[in-house]
Amino acid sequence: MFWPIYLALKQLFPSGRRLPFFTLISVMGVGLGVALMLVSTSVMGGFGHQIRQMIIDTQGEIQIRSSAPIGAPVAAAVAAALAKSPEVTASAPYAAGVVMIEYQGRPAFPSVQGFDYERMKQVIPLDRYITAGSLADLDDDSVILSSILANMLGVTVGDNVSLYTPLMMERMKNNEVLLPRTARVAGIFHIGHQQLDSSTVLCSLRLMQDLYGLGRTVHGYSVRLEPGADPDAVAARINASLPSGTRALTWFEANADFQAVIAFERNMIFFLLTFIIVVAAFSITSSLLVTVVRKTREIGLLGAMGGKARHVAACFCAQGMLIGLGGTVAGMALGFGLLHYRNAIVQLIAGATMGRDVFEKFYQFSNLPAYTETKDVIIIIVFSVLASTLAGLIPAWRAARLKPVEALRSE
Repeated sequence: MFWPIYLALKQLFPSGRRLPFFTLISVMGVGLGVALMLVSTSVMGGFGHQIRQMIIDTQGEIQIRSSAPIGAPVAAAVAAALAKSPEVTASAPYAAGVVMIEYQGRPAFPSVQGFDYERMKQVIPLDRYITAGSLADLDDDSVILSSILANMLGVTVGDNVSLYTPLMMERMKNNEVLLPRTARVAGIFHIGHQQLDSSTVLCSLRLMQDLYGLGRTVHGYSVRLEPGADPDAVAARINASLPSGTRALTWFEANADFQAVIAFERNMIFFLLTFIIVVAAFSITSSLLVTVVRKTREIGLLGAMGGKARHVAACFCAQGMLIGLGGTVAGMALGFGLLHYRNAIVQLIAGATMGRDVFEKFYQFSNLPAYTETKDVIIIIVFSVLASTLAGLIPAWRAARLKPVEALRSE
């Protein structure tokens, strides 16, 4: 074994003695920083992964949109473009807009999406989100409301609501009167996303076409891909065959602003938590500087015996690296342990503070999601070990500058 490494081990873990206090504190500092970084990035990754799955489950991996309503000629071109992509398993047309919905004098202004149920169920698994009623009961005279919207209006399955659309204003310009459309509530769904659950109405494609006067045209297509297919590559191939004014967007491109905010928050949290490792590195530097002062004569003896300055410096850098490795292993074990029991910890905190029911009402979740990416684990490991190793540079430089004669003369 290279003697600076052996000496570093002997100084950190002297034989026949308990773990030195300074070593223990340094390892714990790195370990706590690593655990906190791992838990934070995993939880933020869990929210991002959950939202990604939610978007795909409600929109599909790819959406085909057009600057104008899609009629029969463009629809034929879209069908041909989709047929050229073997990764496409299903597609379904949709029409979307905004309506005013009213029930017993209580109005709301949700977004509305009309779709062909028989085709859409092959693309989007909406059935799993239905909490009352059934999608099978949806017809041209009924709608399905999101949960928070239904609670706000006081609507239950079987009630009748009135729908007002922008088409009514257009008809009034021509001195025509268009009465509101009455629709029965066929079901209620809950996705788990605040915005979608508070302002979304689902209806049949024909009802949406009637509400907006679209005739037989649609606004776009939702597309489902084979598992493991690359949405970006498939979208690029589809775009090569689409007519001008029509474009295929991946789920990420269609929600780019929202995804950018999530990525920014995640990166900012990761950046801020790196300072915990930096603080731990300063504690390593402090403890190793104390070691240099305490072992001045031993360092001088190494130089007198022929030890080179770079070898003495390597001894202290190795101590920082070993502390980093030990702290990283401990931090990873603690972090994955906390992630495993995260829901029990959340429930314990909720029960001890505001109560579980109130916690779920305001924070909209009872189970804390977590998703750990391999690259995040690698980055945390490399950063913590590197920071700990660099923390030994100042003590190593100080030890390397000691002259053997002066060091041996030191009291």
